[in-house]
Amino acid sequence: MNPTHQPPSREAIEQFIEAGGLRLTPQRYAVMAFLMEEPVHATAEEIFEAVNRVDPRSSRATIYNSLHALVKAGRVREVAVEGRAARFDAKLDPHHHFICDQCGNVEDIPWYHLPQPEPHMLGSRRLRESELILRGLCTRCTESTY
Repeated sequence: MNPTHQPPSREAIEQFIEAGGLRLTPQRYAVMAFLMEEPVHATAEEIFEAVNRVDPRSSRATIYNSLHALVKAGRVREVAVEGRAARFDAKLDPHHHFICDQCGNVEDIPWYHLPQPEPHMLGSRRLRESELILRGLCTRCTESTY
């Protein structure tokens, strides 16, 4: 666990899941606890491995279904990374992402407001949210190229 990050209590995690309209299950709790305690942008496979190190009774399908339910309920954000496995983020406050083209690392970028499209640009579409995704080389990959 990251020593500078204070993990949420069991009760806080349970309430967070239930506030999304979801039934609390051991697998949803385990997935949410991992994402809230480890502020990383993990893949579903990384989450599966971490959860099963603690309690090896969960199948891949159950963990993937739990992730899908948490995303659908708005408790977790899915960050699509072109050509790579999606990443998952429990940080729900507004922020953007930087994705490294070389290593695939996903980093948070502080939020700043984006201009919203004019209504005629959307046609009959309804905008739910907007997010900026920046792509390039992260600090580690930039330093390794020199």
